[in-house]
Amino acid sequence: MSDTTQPRVIIRTGPASRRWLFAGLAALGALGVAYAIFESGRYAAGFSRLEAFRRQQSLRVQIRERDAAMQDLQRAAADLETLRTAQGIERSELSRTIGDLQAQVARQSQELTFYKGIVVQGASGPEVKVQEFAVSRAVTPGSYVIRITLVQPGRPDNVVSGSLLLVLEGTNGKDPVKLELPALTEGRMRDLPFSFRYFEHLTPEITLPAGVAPERLTLEVRSSRRGIAPISQTFLWSIETI
Repeated sequence: MSDTTQPRVIIRTGPASRRWLFAGLAALGALGVAYAIFESGRYAAGFSRLEAFRRQQSLRVQIRERDAAMQDLQRAAADLETLRTAQGIERSELSRTIGDLQAQVARQSQELTFYKGIVVQGASGPEVKVQEFAVSRAVTPGSYVIRITLVQPGRPDNVVSGSLLLVLEGTNGKDPVKLELPALTEGRMRDLPFSFRYFEHLTPEITLPAGVAPERLTLEVRSSRRGIAPISQTFLWSIETI
């Protein structure tokens, strides 16, 4: 009978393998000791990991609160800007309304003055009335076209004639000024003659001297007939926009 017993393999750890194992364990131990020394040093210096964690959490809360406060301030600033814009629009509209009311009051005051003049002159009424008045810019800088429409009130039975005088009032700096038609036309016109039965359009062009700020314009209608008193009407200076 043959011997079938297999030989046993025996692995033995040599000295080199043990040295590597010991070296690894020693390295791990050294790292552990070093970390323990590091933590001990931080603790000795007053560092606490728990305290650091609490501080970190506190800072995160403060950052969130700061961000929320900044968002609130941004919303408040946006609301304030919206309110400021709305107030600016309201002020602009209010100023425009006040200007329209002032112009309306001025026109009514002018009409009242005009009709008072009619009453003073008698029941027959005036021969000529200023029906329309407007100021627009001319092509030449500093020059303006005055558009005036004269009519004969009532039933126009005859041709009326006469002249129209024009006086501009305003300021030059802080000084008041009063300029008549010759000063506004460089001496080309002294008055504006008219002669019509139903109506007549007059469009004189005037030039303002440098520095003059106009405020109002007075028109004086003078009839060529004797015994007819002149009639004056004053208009606020307002540039017509086209």
